[in-house]
Amino acid sequence: MDKERIAQHREFLKDSLRLTINFYLTDQNQGVAPPPVERPPRPEQKQIKLPGAGIWQAFRGTDLLDAITNRVSHRRYRPEPLSLAELSFLLWATQGLKQELAPGTALRTVPSAGCRHPFETYLLISNVEGLTPGVYRFLPLEHSLVMEREDDDLEAKLVPATLRQAFIARAPVTFVWAAIPYRSEWRYTTAAHRVMLMDVGHICQNLYLACESIKCGTCAIAAFHQQGMDELIDVDGEEEFTVYLAPVGKV
Repeated sequence: MDKERIAQHREFLKDSLRLTINFYLTDQNQGVAPPPVERPPRPEQKQIKLPGAGIWQAFRGTDLLDAITNRVSHRRYRPEPLSLAELSFLLWATQGLKQELAPGTALRTVPSAGCRHPFETYLLISNVEGLTPGVYRFLPLEHSLVMEREDDDLEAKLVPATLRQAFIARAPVTFVWAAIPYRSEWRYTTAAHRVMLMDVGHICQNLYLACESIKCGTCAIAAFHQQGMDELIDVDGEEEFTVYLAPVGKV
């Protein structure tokens, strides 16, 4: 072996050793209990129960091949509202709970590395039937919403927070996915941040395909002002922070 190959081999061994040490130092392997599947609502927050699976039968009939073929990003939306049933279906398709396996572990409608599901779903709602405009959060365990706060001035705040992409603020609802990194760090330590980005891609792709079932469109957005978006959904930017968002409307 020449000196360069020997040096590369040694670096590989060092990296492998670091990964092995990190694995055994995870909170999971130290016997620490996993973080909860969802951030619980505050005691004063009233839950808004969402329509269940029975109502979604009306959305059956979209061929998967057609949904994949027709999937495009939409930036123009009709002015009509989304129904609560349509919003419920989109939430189930993107972060819905299929089975709670154990405390801190659940199967959902999207894959997640190690079944960790590090994302909370926030909704910036301006035009959904039966809901007051404001900021909401999805509770997958109960399949319900909690209102974080009423806000009839979301458009004025959302435009600067999304770097002047005004079409986002005109959508009836914008999905915002915020990561709670410790949910993945509990199992993966320093490797968590790579797999979290894969996870949010799965979520958003399901949103695109589900939108095809209800004649809606969406557009994945990664260009935003970090502090502005974190403040808009009221997260601290460290233990929880915005990673991705997507407006949804009729097309």
